Amino acid sequence: MTIEVNGNQIDFVEGETITQLLKRMNFIFPLIVVKIDGELVKKPAFGSTMFPDGASIQMIHLISGG
Repeated sequence: MTIEVNGNQIDFVEGETITQLLKRMNFIFPLIVVKIDGELVKKPAFGSTMFPDGASIQMIHLISGG
């Protein structure tokens, strides 16, 4: 049982939320966009949004600067 995160296969954890996955992946960026199977997940929903086994997840951290 695996999921794909940014093109890499990782273990699927039953009942894991986006917030928990971000922590497990050490993604601590303040500005991040998450898509599950191509569908955007809004930041307020990270703590309640789970994903199925086999999901394709994209985590894109945004960088600002000048």
